[in-house]
Amino acid sequence: MITKCLFPVAGYGTRFLPATKAVPKEMLPIVDKPLVQYGVEEAIDAGITDAVFVTGRGKSAIENHFDRNYELEDQINGSSKEDYLAGIREVMDRCSFGYTRQVEMKGLGHAILKGKSLIGNEPFGVILVDDLCYNEDQEVLAQMVELYKKHQCSIVAIEEVPMDQTEKYGVIAGEPIEEGLYRITDMVEKPKPEDAPSNLAIIGRYLLTPDIFEIIENTPPGKNNEIQITDALLTQARGGGEGKGVLAYKFKGKRFDCGSMDGFVEATNFYYNEVYKS
Repeated sequence: MITKCLFPVAGYGTRFLPATKAVPKEMLPIVDKPLVQYGVEEAIDAGITDAVFVTGRGKSAIENHFDRNYELEDQINGSSKEDYLAGIREVMDRCSFGYTRQVEMKGLGHAILKGKSLIGNEPFGVILVDDLCYNEDQEVLAQMVELYKKHQCSIVAIEEVPMDQTEKYGVIAGEPIEEGLYRITDMVEKPKPEDAPSNLAIIGRYLLTPDIFEIIENTPPGKNNEIQITDALLTQARGGGEGKGVLAYKFKGKRFDCGSMDGFVEATNFYYNEVYKS
């Protein structure tokens, strides 16, 4: 069983300044719930019991969110406002939380490696909460866990993007092995459209086998002089890990890029009109 999920949350959120000058971008709300809580709820839906956060300076609000607030709770105790805390209380009851710091921003691969001591030698999920995913029937990470039970190898979630947007993503090439599932043969981090192997882009959902840590440790800096998880996964896909390759899964559901202003507003409107009003 996969019981741990890693959340890299050390980024600065500069695209949302000045709002993120003192507030972590992961705490920005979609309607009445911060992005990071949506991510943890998706993990719990997939069977996760341990959430591991790789944080940085100025991120204490995330840790506080998944903890008791005795003054607030005392003030609203017994009132109708207490119902507003029901969701986060359930999250806290169903999940344990661990934290470690990424002191230097050296890329997603480096952030994942910082979580090694809290993950241990077992497969684990990774959720980037900037990518808010919605599926009414089964959340994306839960879909991937079902695939892992069958294939027992690392899996990344993908979606088709316009070719003129490939420079925003890691992009894969792969051999289809069943509907919506590919065995990866190549991966390129943020390629120009003319260099992209396809329009199948990796989004912020991963299931990784623990040998990825050793691979990352031996992965030199790549694009932007950062340690890219894409480069480590390509090594794993080509037999550099446990030898089972890496799969790419075209997930079922909607994804909102909440790291961008347009995606954040789109997600807010969708959740308000389609989820909260329904």
